[in-house]
Amino acid sequence: MAERIDLFRRALAGATRALARDPEADVVFASDAAPASGKTARVPSPGPGLEDRLVAEARGAADALALRLRHHDPRLHSAHAPIDPEARAVFDALEAARVEALGSKAMAGVRDNLTQLTEARVRGDAITRARNAEEVPLATAVGLIARERLSGQAPPKAALPGLGLVAPWIEEKAGGDFDGLALTLDDQAAFAALSRRLLEDLELAVAEDPTADAPEDSGDDEDADEGGTEETADQGEEGTPAGSDADVRGEQAEDGSADEQGSDQMEMGEDQSLAGDELSDNVFASQGRRNWDLAPPTAYKPFTTRFDEVVDAFDLCDEEELARLRSYLDQQMAGLQNVVARLANRLQRRLLAQQARSWDFDQEEGILDAARLARVVVSPGHSLSYKVERDTEFKDTVVSILIDNSGSMRGRPIAIAAICADILTRTLERCGVATEVLGFTTRGWKGGQSRELWLADGRPAAPGRLNDLRHIIYKTADEPYRHARRQLGLMMREGLLKENIDGEALLWAHNRLIGRAEERRILMVISDGAPVDDSTASANGGSYLERHLRQVIDWIEKRSTVELLAIGIGHDVTRYYSRAVTIMDAEQLGGAMIDQLAQLFEDA
Repeated sequence: MAERIDLFRRALAGATRALARDPEADVVFASDAAPASGKTARVPSPGPGLEDRLVAEARGAADALALRLRHHDPRLHSAHAPIDPEARAVFDALEAARVEALGSKAMAGVRDNLTQLTEARVRGDAITRARNAEEVPLATAVGLIARERLSGQAPPKAALPGLGLVAPWIEEKAGGDFDGLALTLDDQAAFAALSRRLLEDLELAVAEDPTADAPEDSGDDEDADEGGTEETADQGEEGTPAGSDADVRGEQAEDGSADEQGSDQMEMGEDQSLAGDELSDNVFASQGRRNWDLAPPTAYKPFTTRFDEVVDAFDLCDEEELARLRSYLDQQMAGLQNVVARLANRLQRRLLAQQARSWDFDQEEGILDAARLARVVVSPGHSLSYKVERDTEFKDTVVSILIDNSGSMRGRPIAIAAICADILTRTLERCGVATEVLGFTTRGWKGGQSRELWLADGRPAAPGRLNDLRHIIYKTADEPYRHARRQLGLMMREGLLKENIDGEALLWAHNRLIGRAEERRILMVISDGAPVDDSTASANGGSYLERHLRQVIDWIEKRSTVELLAIGIGHDVTRYYSRAVTIMDAEQLGGAMIDQLAQLFEDA
């Protein structure tokens, strides 16, 4: 039996090398499908019986690698790829559809193998579990539509319900772009340029200077059709075939760590990186990225958004002051760090326990169990024993900690909130959970330039919100803790904490989470009570901000896939949030955060 499997693997590897025109291409069997590593395809073992479906899936994975080695230029791809993670995932899916369409059109056997591979990819994709448009991974949806338009292959039946939730919107926005892509299959540079236009039409990327990439592209155009030269093959060791959630997350992780590693792989340029950061951090750009209704129906409105700002923490003070504030926060942590760290360790143990690998032994197929080889030696009548890794139920997760930066938090409450955010971020990062830390306040007391504009306009009735928002990004979800460590100290800055308009802050944090690729999204709010802005309240009525907050919370809890929880400091927030805890002593905040998060993960 083992000889048949090995013979099949060697035949598959030979076919892969022939199709790729690369003598270094290879195939290895794994317990389940996994992204290719360099020039090696990792495919699920078809088992001793060489089951037809598993054989076709293995062939499909090998063919996908071969086509990528033959038709894909990683350097050219990286030069055109957008910075934004969601846009990058869609861009990668389009390129995967291109190289696979080239093989499908030329060879019927390759087409059948890739069809089986696509069905296997979809079975484990979130598109099969989507209940509304926001839950559909855009990369998967766009990739399936591109596959159908480029190669004529209908999407798998399992993906049709989820695809139907977003296909009309995608076709309306970018239907014409798919026709253009079909005309440029043999030209990767032209295909990439049209893919960027498609991303712009889907509002996933901003238009770029058409001359920005010209010098870099000119040297690669001659090799774009071949894509399998020795130079590009060497570069290909850094890439993996796109198309599955695992592939997308892996390439996003590479994007997020490019600055730390100092790699030359992604030669983007400072201007392009800045454009991507500005897009993702803009308060309204993140809402428009999917062009769906990301706010509840409400009569609430701002008088003007002209003076609102979303600002990175390091832009609010200089390096010297930031270092001083971080030092002050470290002093505040001296008395509490042991207590909170002990709680954080408890959370880490719970999370890691859920992620721990477990195996089923004495299986007919899978990975050879070396620990049981001895019994085969002692008793040759025993057959070889295999083991199979069990699927873990721990979902890919992102946590956003939204901290009230109002004046009433001044003193010990804001210090405790900053300390807990610091330790939680470190803990979750060690467990592989992406974490961002955000803050919300206003730019001034009792209204700012918004109020002055209202006064200049003659005080029209029911003006709406009359203060200038300041939303602060202390740490992004893709930023390593060590890079953002000093920025958390900004909460200690005298004069930063002013008034709080909670409803719009919740929508801002919520919409940032919706744009993430993770399967599970958690929003934790730390506040000390109701929204307060004297200027808005005096012009619209005392309950204006509170009514809007209730509407936003009700909408998130009932309509959104984001899981919302809140911790109130000194005030009862259970009257707003259905999942909330109230802490009368600020010293209890660390334990409450840990317990709430631990319960969330255990209930998952």
